[in-house]
Amino acid sequence: MRMPQLRVMGVDPGLTRCGLGAVEGRPGAPLSLLSVGVVRTPPDDDIGSRLVVIEAEIERWLDEIRPDAVAVERVFAQHNVRTVMGTAQASAVAIVCAARRGLPVALHTPSEVKAAITGNGNADKKQVGTMVTRLLRLDAMPRPADAADALALAICHVWRGGVQHRLADALARARSGGAAAIGTGGTGGTGGSGRTGRPGEVAAGRQDRGGNTR
Repeated sequence: MRMPQLRVMGVDPGLTRCGLGAVEGRPGAPLSLLSVGVVRTPPDDDIGSRLVVIEAEIERWLDEIRPDAVAVERVFAQHNVRTVMGTAQASAVAIVCAARRGLPVALHTPSEVKAAITGNGNADKKQVGTMVTRLLRLDAMPRPADAADALALAICHVWRGGVQHRLADALARARSGGAAAIGTGGTGGTGGSGRTGRPGEVAAGRQDRGGNTR
């Protein structure tokens, strides 16, 4: 059975720059770029105002892209506590925006994304950007790196989410078949037992497929 296309919006969280990217595709098939950009907020603004700007832009993207799922980079502790706090706060905003709409949210670690995109969990940003450019057949690498990272997150989830969807579908079919067998069995002698089975900067940097900013 051919898997349906999956539309995923990736979020590379950050306060100064929050990368956003959306792709559509399925495992084993060419991917399509839908949109890519960066939300920027001034470092001198207060935290509440910056988060409001990020929330508004993510909401606008969700309205326009209408994704099937949202992929957000999982935040890990860093030596710079101030940086990791800002990243975690932006990440929480993205998760809330998606959850408010009932959209599934997936958290992927940087190593998972790098391994999925390049085959190397220790790849650098240039290697990730290069592979994103190839996979989406772009004329130029998305800039800044936050934009490329957001697309990498989305691509990673299309591939990983597609496999998970296939496994869930196979399990559902297996359970359905088992329930049907139970429902039709045991009719000899006793007429059936009736038993059932146990259910197992505001967004300035949006680019098109040619890599042109619009």
